[in-house]
Amino acid sequence: MNNCRRSLIALAPFLFVAAIALLTAPYAGAQDGGVTVRKQSQLSKLVPAADVEKAAAEQYAQLLRDAAKKGALAAPGDAQLRRVRAISQRIMPFAAKWNSRAPGWKWEINVLRSAEINAFCMPGGKIAVYTGLISSLNPSDAEIAIVIGHEMAHALREHARAQMAQQAVTSLGANLLSQILGLGDTGNAVLGASAGLLGLRFSRDDESDADTVGLELAARAGYDPRAGVTLWQKMQASHAGGQAPQWLSSHPADSNRVAEIQGHLPEVLPLYEKARKPR
Repeated sequence: MNNCRRSLIALAPFLFVAAIALLTAPYAGAQDGGVTVRKQSQLSKLVPAADVEKAAAEQYAQLLRDAAKKGALAAPGDAQLRRVRAISQRIMPFAAKWNSRAPGWKWEINVLRSAEINAFCMPGGKIAVYTGLISSLNPSDAEIAIVIGHEMAHALREHARAQMAQQAVTSLGANLLSQILGLGDTGNAVLGASAGLLGLRFSRDDESDADTVGLELAARAGYDPRAGVTLWQKMQASHAGGQAPQWLSSHPADSNRVAEIQGHLPEVLPLYEKARKPR
């Protein structure tokens, strides 16, 4: 047994490298038109999707309770909430292409009263849009659809789940061996990274991925994907000469990003035109 353990420990660096390599999977071709994106990280399978979604639901519920106590949770009849929900509900039917679990998600869409320019979608379809984003940017419905599509894409593409797994592997390669060696509970160790799902900052590749998938989601729902360009131009203008809004701390706006979005427009404009045709 000791020899076995020594052999496994000796292999740990190679297992670590192999796991990290899974993060750089090749790109997947488009289906039924639409965009081309990288394949999802297989490393995310280290973390059970159901457990991540449960943690997200608990954190989201706590956020809503805290907002309600402060009078910051929009009431059901609120005009901004009705608008955001209507846009989200048009996009939701197209989520299943990107995640087979999405049809079973208990989607929730809420508006939080805050001056922050911010929005998010947690694993399992827990969405929030801050009133500061609406009041500061004065977005069109299509621009709101781009924001929501982008945030939905983070959840659908399981970026948080993959990041949690990467953090666990990076922090201690032994987590990958603990079940074999009987040294601890790998599942609990990995899920410990879910403690702050709202605070996760995604990689540039994740952001590009969410931009691309979000464009397709909005276009299929009948929202002009060219709004992706005007949205990010507004984002750039919103912090010119001043402090960047909260959303831009994790979603940096730059000319390269706008150029990438423009590069995907030929892929998604036909989907938009198709969605606009009478059925």
